[in-house]
Amino acid sequence: MRVLIADEVDAECGSRLRAAGFEVDEKFDISYDSLKSIIGQYDVLIVRSRTKVTREVIGLGKNLKIIGRVGVGLDTIDVKAAEEVGIKVLNTPQMSTVAVAELVMGMMLSLARRIHLANDSMKSGLWEKKKFHGTELNGKTLGVVGFGRIGRAVAERSKAFGMNILVYDVIVDEGALARLSAERVSRVEDLLSRSDVVTVHVPLLPETHHMFGDSAFSSMKQGSFFINASRGEVVDTGALLRALKSGRIAGAALDVFEHEPPETPEEKELVSMPNVLVTPHIGAQTREAQSLGAVLIAENIINAFKTL
Repeated sequence: MRVLIADEVDAECGSRLRAAGFEVDEKFDISYDSLKSIIGQYDVLIVRSRTKVTREVIGLGKNLKIIGRVGVGLDTIDVKAAEEVGIKVLNTPQMSTVAVAELVMGMMLSLARRIHLANDSMKSGLWEKKKFHGTELNGKTLGVVGFGRIGRAVAERSKAFGMNILVYDVIVDEGALARLSAERVSRVEDLLSRSDVVTVHVPLLPETHHMFGDSAFSSMKQGSFFINASRGEVVDTGALLRALKSGRIAGAALDVFEHEPPETPEEKELVSMPNVLVTPHIGAQTREAQSLGAVLIAENIINAFKTL
């Protein structure tokens, strides 16, 4: 069985597959056109978020049996097209739970204590101690929109900081709610109006596209913070920009954007705002998460072939 790894992954992925008898080619950063020209030679395609596995690519993959995604989201893979021709799509949702949760905590602390702004000020040669009055997380309310693995991990860590937890999701782990003494709300607007910090952890689906628009931001508590480390498209960039300019929300932290890298005038303006903390989709970019993802996708593929 031939495997093509089209995006850079930890070397352990290729090592495990080769040890299991697979022939592995690593063509990191392969172009879309080159991928189309050679995909027909492979039984397995492994990607991260860079490579787009379109219906066209899938149609050309005459021998494809498995598409493996090292990561959580499948929005870069035409899953429906794969299913139509019997190709299994595997991912590694467990890999980034801790990494993303820790990034969100870092963002939350930075927004509350204005760490990123104080750092920039110091690097400019200034000493503006009185300018950077922050706020404490202790006693504040965190609103978690999406209570899956990552949402729960963020809630657990926030609880250790003395925060009160509100949760909104269609399906909720009642045991986790009880352990965290968290409160579940039935309407997202109720969560938004009561939360000092809102963090988003929902998948990109038709019903979550632009979930956060003018209506949602107008429901948020005056002077609250907004964090998005899920998918950029769940937020209407223009609406977030308006909410920040109006002062409805005091600041935002974003690891994801509607276009990556940001390309529209609104996105670029958002990135440039001093009360917006931004990172280039690094939620899963830890050594530990990448190593775990490589191992998991290799093992998932090996196990999947046992049942084919």
